[in-house]
Amino acid sequence: MKVLTNLRRLLPGAADYRDLRRTWRGDLMAGLTVGIVALPLALAFGVSSGVGAEAGLVTAIVAGIVAAVFGGSNVQVSGPTGAMVVVLVPIVAAHGVGAVAIVSLMAGVLVVLAGVLKLGRTVSYLPWPVIEGFTLGIAVIIFLQQVPSAVSSHPASHSDNAFVAAVQSVLAADARTAIWALVAVAAVAAIMVLAPRIHRRLPGSMIAIVVVTLIAVAVTAPLPRIGELPSSLPSPSLPTASWSTLLALIGPAFTVAALAAIESLLSARVAVSLSETGPYDADRELVGQGLASVASSFFGGMPATGAIARTSVNIRSGGRTRLAAIVHGLVLLVVVYLATTVVSQIPLAALSGVLMVTATRMVSAATVRSVLGASRSDALIFVATAIITVSFDLIVAVGIGIAVAAFLALRKVSKLSDVQREPLPGPAQALDERIALLRFDGALFFGAAERILDKVKDIEDVSVVIIRMSQVRMLDATGAKVVAELINGLERRGVTVFIKGVQPQHERLVNRTGVIASLSDPAYSFLDLGEAVGQARQLVRRQAAESEAPLPG
Repeated sequence: MKVLTNLRRLLPGAADYRDLRRTWRGDLMAGLTVGIVALPLALAFGVSSGVGAEAGLVTAIVAGIVAAVFGGSNVQVSGPTGAMVVVLVPIVAAHGVGAVAIVSLMAGVLVVLAGVLKLGRTVSYLPWPVIEGFTLGIAVIIFLQQVPSAVSSHPASHSDNAFVAAVQSVLAADARTAIWALVAVAAVAAIMVLAPRIHRRLPGSMIAIVVVTLIAVAVTAPLPRIGELPSSLPSPSLPTASWSTLLALIGPAFTVAALAAIESLLSARVAVSLSETGPYDADRELVGQGLASVASSFFGGMPATGAIARTSVNIRSGGRTRLAAIVHGLVLLVVVYLATTVVSQIPLAALSGVLMVTATRMVSAATVRSVLGASRSDALIFVATAIITVSFDLIVAVGIGIAVAAFLALRKVSKLSDVQREPLPGPAQALDERIALLRFDGALFFGAAERILDKVKDIEDVSVVIIRMSQVRMLDATGAKVVAELINGLERRGVTVFIKGVQPQHERLVNRTGVIASLSDPAYSFLDLGEAVGQARQLVRRQAAESEAPLPG
């Protein structure tokens, strides 16, 4: 019954549209606006990834509508994104264009499973410097990937590394065509920057594409164009491949799935902070995004993710329910059926200009300053993640960034862990100097346990040690084992050990790791400090009396 309830929560319902009577006008206008903004981006991401403009459009339409209906956010707009392009380029280079639909299907299934298994909240464990470093790295790669089109040069053999490929394209460029392409890029960039200053709702990218395309056609500029596009959606079909190809694509599929999940959940989280449209369901969002990629694969499209830029445009334009994202997909569908002849004349350099501006807008100078100024460790994580993203692999970068962040966090937490020798409570009594009361503070875990052990293992001139554990907030198996080793070491030297204040949540662990068994008497585990100190004083007095007693005979 519980399983059915959880599954029902992941499916669409009437509650998704309860505000529609109040918001439908705003949703329609927002959907139209986002559709206009998304058109050049969908075309550009499709071309840039190597699968073609058609695949970008198909993904924006099919995945955009499916994710809107099944996703966990009321205002998320999904489709092809720059981060996904970065991952797809090497997949296309290694396995061909046909591999993209297969990867989209496999990755979509993995993302759906992640949602069903309730892994949606795991994105909250990503440290902020890792996210920003990852974003900066992606922005740099997207920008560099546009350089070949920006100079109208595509060398026959170019490096898989975006920076090296950009340099090779510049060196191989023909001056005449390069000038035309650079002028087109500059014009697009200028219009995109100036349009919002005239009016914030002006779709700068769309205006730029229209203006540059009209001029390029009028003067017959020697610029490569998008080329012929189909005037309808392709018929859906299940992507097929040989077993050897499927096995080779397992690794890329996991990479794509991880990226789709991370980017979609981050976008949904940003959307919540931008508008009062209700919370998002992280697990349902994963299910919706996974289904969107699966549906996209049936039409020969790309893997889809939530798009932060388009989602922001949707919110700023008045979108408040899923209708806006659905309308955005329908607007693009109308373009496919009515305007592909016009779209085919768009210069590739113009699309490169759109993506170059988009890449620069992904990175906020204020955010970079905030991360770099937060702390030395945060700056290190940020820079390392960005460099690894550009130099190697996106998912590897995130993994290393998280590992570095975890190491630095554990190092910081371990420094908060300490052990102090406290004076005994109450009036001082004779032989109190033979009793050591040690208070363990903070976290006693694998990162701090050995350091604490080193501080107390050489304690001398005492007969009884009371280990006070009531201030231990975190205890793991390593920490408990170190306490047991400390007790064993002291007992071997003839020092009696008492334990005081083991917290209820730690009792099972200290029993299983042998802490209580290490005591010379199980009764030497106390809950009350006064009782422990009283017993310790009795013990040292008894020991002192026994040592002063005359020998028999």
